This record gives sequence, structure tokens and C-alpha cells, in this order.
Amino acid sequence: MGFKVGNRVSVLDEDLSGYVIKIIDNNITIETDDGFELDFKSNEVVLIANESQLKRNSFLDVPLDEVLKEKESSKRKPINKKKVKERFEPTMEVDLHIHQLTDTSGRMSNHDMLTLQLDTARKQLEYAIRKRIQKVVFIHGVGEGVLKIELEYLFGRYNNVKYYEANYQKYGLGATEVYIFQNAERD
Repeated sequence: MGFKVGNRVSVLDEDLSGYVIKIIDNNITIETDDGFELDFKSNEVVLIANESQLKRNSFLDVPLDEVLKEKESSKRKPINKKKVKERFEPTMEVDLHIHQLTDTSGRMSNHDMLTLQLDTARKQLEYAIRKRIQKVVFIHGVGEGVLKIELEYLFGRYNNVKYYEANYQKYGLGATEVYIFQNAERD
């Protein structure tokens, strides 16, 4: 189906809908009604002509043999079962120590270093939101606490995240864990 930027679409097999904001080849980026930008393949979304078609695809235009062929080819993916302990572990870690981000920190002012660290944190957080990664740990170290305070201010600007101290046994005092709410609005 020919999608265009601005089309209202619904995601198959998920309770998501939104507007097409970018199309590259077979990949479609939509902005959901919750404000998230998510990427899907064109065969994972359907065009919505009006709200009554939110979950209904018109198969009348598609020959029966194509529908059967697609149904047979789409085998279920095996479910990877995680151990209980792994389920609660963060899926992404971002080390914000300046020596991890650049080799030229000796020539940078404190302000430049803090700006680089915060830009990296913002980009990684937005990446996690786009890729629907639920937990991210930002390793900032202890120091004087300036980076930690700035990170808390940054995280506070997102209404779909909550943040708290990361696992002390694993990270000590120098890390903050961010939990990203995927579908529901946070109260």
C-alpha cells in the first residue's frame, strides 16, 4: 500500500496508531498519539481512512493467494524466555565518563565536557525511547554531583520516564537508572 507522510496509520498486532512522519524504502517512521517516534516495516502498519477502520484491514483489494502466501510465510518467532533476575536487569548501559566519550578531554573546559556528556545522555535516551528499550542505566560517577543533578533535570523534562538510583551492588553511587513507560501516560 502506498503510504505518504501525514497518513494516519495503525500498527498491526499492537494497540498503536499515529501519523507517518518519515518513509525510507520499506521503513516507515510514525509519531504515535503519545508523541513517540517509532519505526516499522510497511507491512506492519495499515492506513486508516477514518477512526472506524482503526483495526480493520481491507482484504477485498488483495487476491486470496497473496493473503494465503503471506500467512504461510509469517511463522511465529520463538519466544526467548528470560530468567527472573535477567528480566529486571537494564538492557542498555551508557557510560558518561568523559574519557569514554572523547580522547581530547584535556583540551576541553568543564562546561564543554558537561555539554558533551548531557548531549550524549539525551541522544541515548531518545534512541532508547525510539527503539522501545525499557530500562537504561546512565553511569555518571560520583565526583561533585554536577552531572548527576543535570541528568536529573534532563530526565525530568520527559513525562514518559522515571529515574532512580541504579543497583548499588553493581554500580555503587555513581549511576542512575531510567525506566521508560512504553504505552501508558505516567500520572
